Amino acid sequence: MATSYRIAEAAELLGVSDDTVRRWVDSGRLAARREGGAPAQVDGTDLARIAAELHEAPEPGTTRGSSARNRLTGIVTGVLRDTVMAQVEIQAGPFRVVSLMSREAADELGLEVGVRAVATVKATQVSVDVP
Repeated sequence: MATSYRIAEAAELLGVSDDTVRRWVDSGRLAARREGGAPAQVDGTDLARIAAELHEAPEPGTTRGSSARNRLTGIVTGVLRDTVMAQVEIQAGPFRVVSLMSREAADELGLEVGVRAVATVKATQVSVDVP
């Protein structure tokens, strides 16, 4: 089952305005589909591609913002699984977060490119939740 997002959700995940997402849809940069009278839906995989393109890592020693509760909501941009472990990449606004977890945990959470996820950071560990 493919994950898709409304325009407002896509904008929130990318850290841009709804109007920006609509312009990208109108220009063909971002694909969206409409079924009947339902709101436009953006494909999660395509959204993940745009998220990865938009935000480069900040220069070392600088920050662009702070997470008051160390929870970074974003979109999964990559999942690499082997037999025991999984590496999950999340683009959360301007921040790229990488988490190493058991493959079992990644499978149970249904982590795939385009899925919304929340990275919870504590010391040197990053935990991932699905809202």
